Amino acid sequence: MHLLKELDEKNLTGIGQELYRFASELYPICRSITGDGIRRTLSIIQGRIPLQISEVPTGTAVFDWSVPKEWNIRDAYIKDARGNRVVDFQQSNLHVLNYSAPVHAKMPLCDLRPHLFTIPEHPDWIPYRTSYYREDWGFCLSHNQMLALEDGPYEVCIDSTLGDGHLTYGECYLPGHSSDEVLISCHTCHPSLANDNLSGLVVATALAKLLSGCDLHYSYRFLFIPGTIGAITWLARNREHVGRTRHGLVLTGIGDAGGFHYKKSRRGDAEVDQAAGHVLRHHSDSSQILEFSPYGYDERQYCSPGFDLPVGCLMRSVWGTFPEYHTSADNLDFIRPAQLGESLRICAAIFDVLENNRRYRNLNPYCEPQLGKRNLYRSTGGEAIGVEINARLWVLNLSDGKHSLLDIAERSGLPFSTISQAAELLRGSGLLSVVFDELATGTSGRRAGNVAKVT
Repeated sequence: MHLLKELDEKNLTGIGQELYRFASELYPICRSITGDGIRRTLSIIQGRIPLQISEVPTGTAVFDWSVPKEWNIRDAYIKDARGNRVVDFQQSNLHVLNYSAPVHAKMPLCDLRPHLFTIPEHPDWIPYRTSYYREDWGFCLSHNQMLALEDGPYEVCIDSTLGDGHLTYGECYLPGHSSDEVLISCHTCHPSLANDNLSGLVVATALAKLLSGCDLHYSYRFLFIPGTIGAITWLARNREHVGRTRHGLVLTGIGDAGGFHYKKSRRGDAEVDQAAGHVLRHHSDSSQILEFSPYGYDERQYCSPGFDLPVGCLMRSVWGTFPEYHTSADNLDFIRPAQLGESLRICAAIFDVLENNRRYRNLNPYCEPQLGKRNLYRSTGGEAIGVEINARLWVLNLSDGKHSLLDIAERSGLPFSTISQAAELLRGSGLLSVVFDELATGTSGRRAGNVAKVT
């Protein structure tokens, strides 16, 4: 399987524009960690890819947590003495403290002020704030809006419900030849925030659609889940099966103009860490590899010590490092079609590496085989050998049954695709054979083992 080849045959600019249109469709929906906003979002995604939707009841124990009450909201406002809506949920769903308990009261500004949230350093932006696990109510507004408020009185209304219900998540499973899985996870709980994390949702959906038409070695599992509690809930419900996860990526914040960042798994040397680092070095002009830390997105749940799954996190700008983070400035103007399309391309390149990373054994290991008589060398001597022949020599030299193609690409400094093509050519010429692990079913030579056979 070569995902990049399939993408190259399409119009990547057109793909980016389609991803942007999809983000624009999802943008107005008020989402949270539970509720109808998530259901509506998953239903729209379900129209594009096969998605199994799960509902987990309030109060269900999930490790040290429990599934919270379900929250839904219909309307919210602050009205002044003349009946004007000075803060209006219908204008922006960020205006309400997410998960606010219902309230309908009249009060002076002095009583209302403790329930107001602003960003003084960005006086025209609305902050995104939540109160998931402590019952409260509040409004988020621009600092200039708050400064314009008179003493009152004000009519305050949050028309919401908070009660027993369900936590909802979606799962797309694409079977491959192996039961070993690649996990792709993104969070669905943010309201109108375009980069965090509609960008992850739309790229993950496009990636699932792209993979669904491919002959896959690995099986792929896409999770569309509310942040933190969703990952914890899924892990609690799938504890016996998560050992199938061989590689994983959390996708978030991949629609803005920042350079790519990849945060390593807790292991730090997992194959997905190596693959992501390799791809970013060869496919991105500006990128950075970050070491693991126990703070961030849902990679910290998958990498918790009890699971220690090989799951990293792919981003552009890192959470909390750009001023638009968790504000109304993270809008549709903040993300760009070209960046969404390029993020899809980078993901495809990473999975290309994982799908095609094999180990080979040189069947003619005593000195260099004569490539010329096999039409694998240049016809005229004395000139530089070139990249393709260099790749063939590297593959022949390091194909000892221990080094994977990714190992060879990293050591040679050549792109994985060049090394992989060289290996396919050499195997077709009878100079290489794939090493299969007898102790690991269906690995196609991807993992080194103590017992191996050659075909």
